[in-house]
Amino acid sequence: MIPILITIIRTVSQFLILLVIVSSVLSFFMSPYHPVKQALDRIVEPMLAPIRRVVPLIGMLDFSPLILIILLDLVSRALIAFLVSL
Repeated sequence: MIPILITIIRTVSQFLILLVIVSSVLSFFMSPYHPVKQALDRIVEPMLAPIRRVVPLIGMLDFSPLILIILLDLVSRALIAFLVSL
């Protein structure tokens, strides 16, 4: 049972990280009103909003996607380490 949970945690974490990266890259090229961009934003924005409230923009750079990727990785690693220790 535990190996299945570890696989699920890794898969979900990698999928969310991929969505954050794709959303960030598409924000440079795609209109915010494009249906694909709106669908990605509906998934990613709820996770980015709390980070954006805490971390201000630095010039014109938004580091919240990078921080979210790091947090997703840390949480998934912590959950996996906890499951392995059981």
